[in-house]
Amino acid sequence: MIRKFLTAAVLALTGLGLVQPAAADPLARSVFGAAPGPTGGAPVSIGFYSKGCVSGAVQLPESGPTWQAMRLSRNRNWGHPELVSFLIGLSQAARQVGWQGLYIGDMGQPRGGPMTSGHASHQSGLDADIWMLPPQSLRLTAAQREKISSQSVVNKAGTAPSGLWSGGHMAIMRAAARDPRVERIFVDPVAKLAMCQSETGDRSYLRKIRPLGGHDYHFHVRMACPAGSVCQQQDAPPPGDGCAEAAEWIKNRIDPSRVKPVPPDPNYRHPRSFRLSEMPRQCQVVATAR
Repeated sequence: MIRKFLTAAVLALTGLGLVQPAAADPLARSVFGAAPGPTGGAPVSIGFYSKGCVSGAVQLPESGPTWQAMRLSRNRNWGHPELVSFLIGLSQAARQVGWQGLYIGDMGQPRGGPMTSGHASHQSGLDADIWMLPPQSLRLTAAQREKISSQSVVNKAGTAPSGLWSGGHMAIMRAAARDPRVERIFVDPVAKLAMCQSETGDRSYLRKIRPLGGHDYHFHVRMACPAGSVCQQQDAPPPGDGCAEAAEWIKNRIDPSRVKPVPPDPNYRHPRSFRLSEMPRQCQVVATAR
């Protein structure tokens, strides 16, 4: 009886326009994922990295003299023009350390927003994954880019660098972190600690290099909010170079008993669960614009 009453009440409110049926309020990931291309107009990043979108995005060309976009079937080589400009410039800088350039992994969708798989962030056109694999060729076909994989710079135990780690990786991440447009770089704590132990000059950029698991095959660059955008500000990185935090993370991997269990946040929801009505109002417009 109670269920019938609630059902009738919802139907009545829906008829009054006070409650939207699920069909009228789809999952945001479905709407953004189906967008065939970007919106027009000036580039604007909107909202937060994990709850936002981008208007006026541009596409990183699939190939260039110093880069190739990987996994083209995902259609995730889009972003704010500042991100695209940064990636091209960094790929050119990679040549200075003996690399041919860079393999660029996921950036964002044509209008940003939640993705149907993978990332929680990469929504506002300001995030990009850069492979740790030094390119052996910048003439890969689309099919080859679907099959080739990056390689981990961390050993299987997660406690020390693998044989792939090199000074080139450090030099490229250092160049990225020193770019004033970059807000953060996420990388495995082993790589972070290797940089801490090797740096003999100015260490200030290390503050931007943040240790994070799951980032041993690539490093994740996050840009600061560009001028003219309406971003939700992220807290600044903690003071200091963050090297002690990376070292502690590795100690915990060696001895997991040191880690105190942290109960999951009962209020956390992955962005893939957001409905369109839960996104910033501007993003609802971006997602449905024709």
